[in-house]
Amino acid sequence: MMIRSGDAVLHVRDEGPRGSPVVLFANSLGTDLRVFDALFARLPRDLRVVRYDKRGHGLSDLTPGPYTIDMLSDDAIAICEALDLRDVTFVGLSIGGLIAQSFAIKRPDLTRALVLMDTAAKIGTAETWGERIAALSGGGIASISDSILSRWFAPAFLAGPEASQWRNMLERTPLEGYIACCEALAAADLTDGCARINCPAIAIAGALDGATPPALVAETARLCNAAFHVIEDAGHLPCVEKPDAVAALITDFLKKGSHD
Repeated sequence: MMIRSGDAVLHVRDEGPRGSPVVLFANSLGTDLRVFDALFARLPRDLRVVRYDKRGHGLSDLTPGPYTIDMLSDDAIAICEALDLRDVTFVGLSIGGLIAQSFAIKRPDLTRALVLMDTAAKIGTAETWGERIAALSGGGIASISDSILSRWFAPAFLAGPEASQWRNMLERTPLEGYIACCEALAAADLTDGCARINCPAIAIAGALDGATPPALVAETARLCNAAFHVIEDAGHLPCVEKPDAVAALITDFLKKGSHD
């Protein structure tokens, strides 16, 4: 389905029984909602799972940049309001984790719990994101896809045939949407707001993550009093490489704490 949020129309997939606990997923930079396919297949069937392509990615509208994390979290709020979602467990991957934090800070009334996956309250610096934007502007996404993929995945996964679909997804992301999200990341620092989050939360990091290393994720977990878990032999997208391990953590979290 398609849902309007301000000047964008967003591609949304809403699956599972109505009236069940709601889990909302926000994707990472350079992916779309399919990044959660393997994880979704391993979650309990009695959940209402809502996934969407953030603006500038997948089948959602490409609107002029720059974007901000505030704008992107407003998109998530618009989806919740359109679908009348309440008591949401928000699973955010990478930039999706910043969107989830912003969502929880602005709308605690909608937020049941958070799962912060390979993310942080602040990722990189304005200078490092500026360098990436310059490289993208000069050569496009394909010119830096090797370095991105080396941060996304462990060497063994990267050497296998499955890595090709993620390279294709990354390189087919609209350049303008990718850059607009880089600009959002360059400006984002939710450190102060993250410390005010008081809902149940867990944080997950791939042990080999080259984009948001485990120590960075652990610091954000500390800020929002989240339990911290490391997924061995995984990079920045553990939901792709190790979906069984990630699904087990999320399922256990849902059973024990977030939907009592």
